[in-house]
Amino acid sequence: MTFGTADTADTAGPAHAVLVEQAAAAAAGVGGVAFLRPGLADRLRSVRHRAANGTGGAPAPVPAPAGVRVTRPDADGPWHVEIHVVALRRARTVDVARAVRVAVARRLEALAPSQPAPRITVTVTGLV
Repeated sequence: MTFGTADTADTAGPAHAVLVEQAAAAAAGVGGVAFLRPGLADRLRSVRHRAANGTGGAPAPVPAPAGVRVTRPDADGPWHVEIHVVALRRARTVDVARAVRVAVARRLEALAPSQPAPRITVTVTGLV
C-alpha cells in the first residue's frame, strides 16, 4: 500500500487519511494513554460543528483524528509521524511514550511493509 507523496494536495487523499487513522488507533490502544490530545484546530472545528448544528446548518465534515500529524518531506523518504497523547498518572510517562512509538511503528509496518520505516515522535502533553 502506498500512502502518497510529499505534495500537499496528495496528503489530503484517502491514503493519507488511512495512515492518520491507523496511527491514531494504534496510539489510542496503548495502555496508559488516556486520549490523543486535540489541537487548536480540533477545538475550533468542534465549536464550529456545534454552532452549525445549533442553527440548523449542515453538520461539519468528520474531522481527522486529534493528536496525530503526518507529513512526508519528500516522495522517497520516510513519513514523519507526530503523536501527542495525554497519559494516565498511574503509568510511567516514558513507558507510555515508548509503547506508543512501538505500537504505531508496528501498525504502519503492517500496512506498508515495502515503505521506509517512518520517523515517529511521541510527546506526552499532560497527565490525568
